[in-house]
Amino acid sequence: MAIQIMSAAFTGIKGVLVTVEIDITRGLPALNIVGLADVSVKESKERVRSAILNSGFDFPVNRITINLAPADLKKEGSLFDLPIAIGILLATKQIIVNDINDYLFIGELSLSGELKKVRGSLPVVMEGIENKIEKFIVPTNNAKECSLVKTAKIFPLDNLKQVVDFLNYKDLMPYKQCRDLEILINEELDYEDVMGQESSKRAIEVAAAGGHNLLMYGPPGSGKSMMAKRIPTILPSLSQEESLEVTKIYSVSGKLDGNCGIILQRPFRNPHHTISRIALVGGGNKIIPGEISLAHKGVLFLDEILEFKKSVIEILRQPLEERKITISRHNGTVEYPSNFMFVSALNPCPCGYYGSYEKQCSCSDYERRRYLSKLSGPLLDRIDIFTAVNLLPYNKIAGVESSEKSVIIKKRVEAARKIQEKRFSQDVIHCNAEMGQKLIKKYCHLDNSVSKIMELMYDKFNLSSRAYSRILKVARTIADLDSSKNILDIHIIEAMQYRKFIDERII
Repeated sequence: MAIQIMSAAFTGIKGVLVTVEIDITRGLPALNIVGLADVSVKESKERVRSAILNSGFDFPVNRITINLAPADLKKEGSLFDLPIAIGILLATKQIIVNDINDYLFIGELSLSGELKKVRGSLPVVMEGIENKIEKFIVPTNNAKECSLVKTAKIFPLDNLKQVVDFLNYKDLMPYKQCRDLEILINEELDYEDVMGQESSKRAIEVAAAGGHNLLMYGPPGSGKSMMAKRIPTILPSLSQEESLEVTKIYSVSGKLDGNCGIILQRPFRNPHHTISRIALVGGGNKIIPGEISLAHKGVLFLDEILEFKKSVIEILRQPLEERKITISRHNGTVEYPSNFMFVSALNPCPCGYYGSYEKQCSCSDYERRRYLSKLSGPLLDRIDIFTAVNLLPYNKIAGVESSEKSVIIKKRVEAARKIQEKRFSQDVIHCNAEMGQKLIKKYCHLDNSVSKIMELMYDKFNLSSRAYSRILKVARTIADLDSSKNILDIHIIEAMQYRKFIDERII
């Protein structure tokens, strides 16, 4: 009779239950794994054989067939090592457990029988809970991550021998976090360190308050990167729901490090300009998340965006609009969330000093146009706020007057976000930047006088319909920062100012 052990795999950031069936019959010694398993799963037979022998148990000299059901789901990774080993021990009656189906097993085995950390354990546990499985046996290094699901009973163990002893004697209490999780704030980064640049800091505050995309342009050394790296210090803290969602992405990508096992701060991803398209949006043989998904609920910062390949930049157009990425490969289709705040910085020309008050530009008009041609119109349309960052005069740098601290700006941003959370409580979005056309019509109503100003600007600067929508969304955020129920003319005018790009063009 075949033995059945519950385990799980994951597709994207969603777990999928997998039943590991083990059948041992007479015949020439062999161990076959079926059920659309990839190379890493098929290699587990050698790890399992050595782990069982080195843990003091006998490995059967028979024909062993292992089926991973459902058979039409591709399985990958090493998390099936432990359930396969336990199934073999049960099938050979080296252990007898009556309630084995109450447990879900995941874990990679070393040759000595040690349990190693696996990726994707959090979505696996969440899927188990949804299917009324409450008990999970996992590697010790996955314990903190798995314990985020409060209703789950997590039993973390170090090796195969400990797993067998626990199944025999049930002598272990479920794991619980030993302390409350604390958000560690990087005190080295603060807007107090940024001298001057008040207009740019205001633009960043508006962007943070509404989750808007932002582009900063200006000469080298003006402070664009410095200000961008401090954006996380003014963003609202992650909610528990958001934290779990971000942690799942890092879990399946194998990038979940740290002592607490959970992402508590909004991600800030700053990839180098040599990044490939797959590394940015995700994919590859295992269809893992890319930088845009790792920046989910946080910030994706492309410094010197014009140094990136044009094909890499243009691939951002769809995820910026839809806030998700669907990756289709020959081995499957996976959808990852990518709802991030897009921030970029660039120099206005190859020499970097076009439009600067301090230094003269040495580039020709052709060189400037060619340099900026990497930014297409459709991509610029998806950016809500443009802000110029100029070099500071000496009196600003040497001045003793301190700038506003991040904690003060954060309070205003959080107040605006609370207004938006209340506004969208019946919708599926959380901030103004996520509004679609129906919600824009519903929440961005303009009275007659403000509508006339908007009409004048629309006709004068020949705006696109997407730019029009983004101006309304930014104006709604500015009104929220002012705690204003209605969008006023000053809010529309300020929002319009943020559409100015190089050469004072309105785009």
